[in-house]
Amino acid sequence: MRIIDHPDAWRRPQNVDSKELEQRVQQIVDRIQVHGEQALRILSQEIDGFMPRVIELLPWTQYPLARKELDWIQNAGKRIERFAKKQRACLKDLTFSDHCGSYGHRWLPLDRMGAYIPGGRYPLVSTALMTLVPARVAGVVQRVAVSPSDDAGVLAAASWAGATHFVQVGGAQAIAALAFGTECVPRVDMIVGPGNAYVNMAKRVVQSHVKIDSLAGPSELLVLCDQSSRAEWVAYDLLAQGEHDPLALAMCASTCRNQLEQVMSVIQRELGPDPKGRGSFQFVFCESRDDALHFANQVAAEHLSLAWQDPESDIEILRHYGSLFIGLGSPVALGDYCSGPNHTLPTLGNARMKAGLSVLDFLRPLTWQRIESSGYDKLAEIGMGLAKLEGLDYHYASLKKRR
Repeated sequence: MRIIDHPDAWRRPQNVDSKELEQRVQQIVDRIQVHGEQALRILSQEIDGFMPRVIELLPWTQYPLARKELDWIQNAGKRIERFAKKQRACLKDLTFSDHCGSYGHRWLPLDRMGAYIPGGRYPLVSTALMTLVPARVAGVVQRVAVSPSDDAGVLAAASWAGATHFVQVGGAQAIAALAFGTECVPRVDMIVGPGNAYVNMAKRVVQSHVKIDSLAGPSELLVLCDQSSRAEWVAYDLLAQGEHDPLALAMCASTCRNQLEQVMSVIQRELGPDPKGRGSFQFVFCESRDDALHFANQVAAEHLSLAWQDPESDIEILRHYGSLFIGLGSPVALGDYCSGPNHTLPTLGNARMKAGLSVLDFLRPLTWQRIESSGYDKLAEIGMGLAKLEGLDYHYASLKKRR
């Protein structure tokens, strides 16, 4: 670990998709698109060592979990649900009129969605809640959960969140099955949720057939701090980020070099001499607070933590992040689980272009129009003129016939 002396010297680590991986995933997707259930069964057995299994979900309280564990799931779910409902309430149907007619849009949900719930190193109970609850609040009728895990916590969370189907199947083959449909996995209109390199590549391959949330890279955190920040708290936030994935990126930028050294010291103490599998840690020295804020906008990190004094004064300056955590008392780990806003967020700088998963992703503003006879001639004159400019004769004729 070392301190980078200037923000301009920082570079995001490159996680290049291997051509071999792309070819392998394309083969998996192609086989399932052509052969459906048969291919899904063979591939699942070959890759994961088990056959796909449809699991009939029980009421969430009937899983073999302690009462307090069920309460954790319910309490987190309620907070995620409340936030999603507040978002949904902001979206209004639109109607307005002028002398030519009436116009508007209606917010309508997708018919079907699929949620991928990873089942690798950890049973990601929170992912079941974060992916399924917003879809239910949006009004999506069919909510299909797929996961290589049959962990009781994952099943209870999927049940509470409102999954209508649960299939134990994982990897690229699960994504392909959601995109094209098989006997045991319904075809969906949108696929959401994180996964490993195979899952992410499969989402890339099928995105011309189905909507996806994003192409997720390794998880990221950027903490901005100064001499007032508690080094141990910052260090543990970074350690928690590194716990997500061996490729996770945990960054700390500070206007105080001594603070960076203290944070590094805590991390080195905790990880010991062999920190493999705990992500990468980067430390950037900034000459001023303005430099640090500019750096944050350039990085566009998945998670951005303002862990210094008076963070509220900086909120309007910050424009690019997946989710913002304001103040040292707002750890990212709470956002991962239960504060309310969704934890499925853009990575690799994509926060400059898109936001995290929300109830909005499962809704479409479908427009409508009704033209009044009293206003038809005025609109037709404009339309016929543009049709002439474009040389589209039947557009012109279609409008003229009604005059």
